Amino acid sequence: MINQSVYLLIGSNLGDRHKHLSDALWAIETRAGVIRGRSSVYETAAWGKTNQPSFFNQAVRITTFLNPDELLTQLQLIEKSMGRERKEKWGERVVDIDILFYGDQIVDTPDLKIPHPELQNRRFALVPMSEIADDLIHPKLYQTIHELLKNCQDSLAVKKV
Repeated sequence: MINQSVYLLIGSNLGDRHKHLSDALWAIETRAGVIRGRSSVYETAAWGKTNQPSFFNQAVRITTFLNPDELLTQLQLIEKSMGRERKEKWGERVVDIDILFYGDQIVDTPDLKIPHPELQNRRFALVPMSEIADDLIHPKLYQTIHELLKNCQDSLAVKKV
């Protein structure tokens, strides 16, 4: 397998959110790939299920030799080791690590969808992605991150921490 460029979004809305993001970055570099870039940290009100604490989010670019399924497995093991419990959709979480892009690959299986199917609808993901990959072209929508952000209908405020 070639060394693939991958974009992830890390989020946390419980406890020491800065520490959780930092711990997730360390674990990603230990288990999943080499960090090649990262955005600033951004704070956003919870999306989907809104009666919970706000999230800190950060976009990260890594290179990895893992295939998409192997990468998903490692990221889920990181989440679990950090205390993530999957109780409810869009619920509170110590850490959440989503694969946004895996090179220009399109993956559509029951367990994994790449590019992330809701990316274009979420400012909290597009704003940090724009900081590190503004000209990256979405392999299904054929628009840059910049264009997706400009056209995004999501009105949630995303502020740099």
